[in-house]
Formats: sequence, C-alpha cells, structure tokens
Amino acid sequence: MIFVKEAKMSTKSIWAGEKEQLAFGATQVPVVHSVSFGYDDMDEWYDVAVGAKPGHIYGRNTNPTVQAFEDKIRILEGAEAATSFSTGMAAISNTLSTYLFPGDRVVSIKDTYGGTNKIFTEFLPKQQVEVVLCETGDHELIEEEIAKGCKVLYLESPTNPTVKITDIKRMAEAGKTAGALVIVDNTFATPVNQNPLELGADLVIHSATKFLGGHADALGGAVCGRKELIEPIYHYREINGATLDPMAAYLLLRGMKTLKLRVDQQNKNAAAIAEYLKSFDEVEAVFYPGLPEHPHHQTAKEQMRGFGGMLSFSVKGGVAGVRDLLPKLNYANRAANLGSVETVVGPSRTTSHVECTPEERAAMGIPEGLIRYSAGIEDIEDLKADLAQAFQSMKTYVNP
Repeated sequence: MIFVKEAKMSTKSIWAGEKEQLAFGATQVPVVHSVSFGYDDMDEWYDVAVGAKPGHIYGRNTNPTVQAFEDKIRILEGAEAATSFSTGMAAISNTLSTYLFPGDRVVSIKDTYGGTNKIFTEFLPKQQVEVVLCETGDHELIEEEIAKGCKVLYLESPTNPTVKITDIKRMAEAGKTAGALVIVDNTFATPVNQNPLELGADLVIHSATKFLGGHADALGGAVCGRKELIEPIYHYREINGATLDPMAAYLLLRGMKTLKLRVDQQNKNAAAIAEYLKSFDEVEAVFYPGLPEHPHHQTAKEQMRGFGGMLSFSVKGGVAGVRDLLPKLNYANRAANLGSVETVVGPSRTTSHVECTPEERAAMGIPEGLIRYSAGIEDIEDLKADLAQAFQSMKTYVNP
C-alpha cells in the first residue's frame, strides 16, 4: 500500500500492513491458525523455506496474521524491518541475547523496567557480560562509560515507572562513535509520541501488550530496525521459539487501529491528572515529563510529540498510604498492566519492579509509596472526581 508511507499517523494505524494479508474479499486481516503451509511444487517450497520467495512454511517461523502486525509496527516506527515475539520481555531478552556474548560490555541506565533490570543485574553477568548501569539523565557519565568500550547501549525513555527522560539523539551519537548498537525501549512513548530511529537509534523495542494493543487482552512484543539488524534477531527467535500467537497478533492489530486516538486522549488525561495531583497534601511528589518542573522536561519537549499517558506519584505513609488510597478508586483497575483504555494503577512493588527487593528499588530511586498511574481514555472530570473522593477519605499520614 504505497500511500501509507506519506500518510499521517492515524491513517497509518488503520491501514498499514493489512492489505497484503487480506483474503476472500475480507476487509479485516484473518486469523490464520494453521501451523503449517503446504506446497505441491517442491522447488517453490524450497524457495520459500530459504527465503528466496515470499511465503510461509511453519508457524514458529512466520504467519500471515503475525506478518500484518509486524508490517504495521514497522511502518509506524519508520523502520525497514520488524520481527515479533510472544511478549515484550521476549523481545528484550532475545534482542540482547542475539547481540551480547561473553566478554562484551553493555551500558544502560538504572531506571529500566524491572524485568529488564533483572537481565542486566542477574542474567547477563552469569554469561560474563559486563554491565554498567548509569544514573538516568547523567549524560556526561553515560558518555564516559560508552567511551570506555560498549557493544550495546540500551536506553528506555520515558522510563518505567519514574518517567525519566534520556536525550536519545545525544546518547545515540555517543554510541555510534564508540561502535555500539543503540537500542531504545519505546513502550511508554509509542510511535505516536516518539520515533527513536529518527533520533539515531538502531533498534526500537515495544511491549505490544501495553499501548499498542491498548485493551489488556493480548501479550506481544516487537523489535524494529534495519533489515540486517533484524534478521539475526528473527533467526534467534525462530530457533528459540518465543513466537507471537496469531490470535494475539489479530487482537494487537485491532487495537492498533485506534492507537492515535487513544494515545492523544491519554496524553491529555495524564497531563491533567499530573497537574491535579499537585493540589493534594497527601501527595509527596508527582513525576510526569510534561510538567515544567520535571528535571527532564526540556529534553522531552524536544524529542517527543506528546508527553505520554504514564505518570507516577508518591503518597505520604509509604506502603500504608498506598494500601489506603488505591482500593478507594472506582475508575481504575488495580493491576500489573498499563496503556489500556481503562485507567490502571499500582505500586511498583507489585507491578514494574515486583521482581526486585525493597533495597534494589530504593537504589533505583523508587520509593515504596510510589504509585504508577496509567491514564485511560475516560472523561477527565470523572477521573479527577474519583481521585478527589479517594484522597478525601484517606487517613492522615506523617512521614518521619
């Protein structure tokens, strides 16, 4: 579909990657559950099997429904190629495993998602990969560590859950100078708000489970970039088997049709909620890159088209305050998810960093009283009123 390349984001979200997979006059991409794909012509079968001709041979490798999802996210990110995974963590772990070997050195930031942090602190060191985690936002320190030697530079911006921002363009330039592969997790921003490849990144990763799907009903992940970089990742995935299920791919495709509409509304709601939370005495701090007082606001303003639907805030009383407040909310799911049409809330100790100890969370600057707030697409006045009644009935806490 040639016109999609120059189309706007909302049009791409609907049309990109789908026409090539339609069949029988259908206007929607079918869910192809077949595990295998048959050929009467042995030569054609061979050509498809070795990649000389387009087609499919086995579901662990490729699938028409999955391909439509891959094509859509590839186009939304402005990438040459993309491959998909069963989950977002599969996308992250498979990509790192493809490009990191014993003796290599990876530089990243302390504020990555908890699962990613565990790969850096627990799994990669066991494989004799040197891991250096820098303070997020300390660009000079990150540049110094990159210059010492770096096979992979891994960034996440905005971060989960403290929504810190990294200057992707500046870090990508430093990474390229050192010969590093620059990878950016773009889950929180989505292609609507940010395109890391345009800022110099080599690969962009998504947990498609979150904003891309947008309805909390399908797990998935994706990596986008240049063809020569994606092919080894795809090969690692097809052999190791973290394949995206066709039904999940269909649900993600359906959700992505409204991506621009949803994210635009979530941007607005999150900005309004972040400002509103500042008015409550029970709130110690609010973290949202759209707030002028956010330490990385200017960087976010320069590299993002919107500040995102994610924010976090800390309440007085720590864990006790969290236990008191969250059950009182009516228009919020208390769950370990984000990016859905419904507002979703939860403390990092049971969501993003449940795998970490309190000491590990503290080292990453995540207080036990921190609440992650994923703004949905509800009416903003209803969300505000819901917060107001919850805070009004909250006990009084005094921190030491």
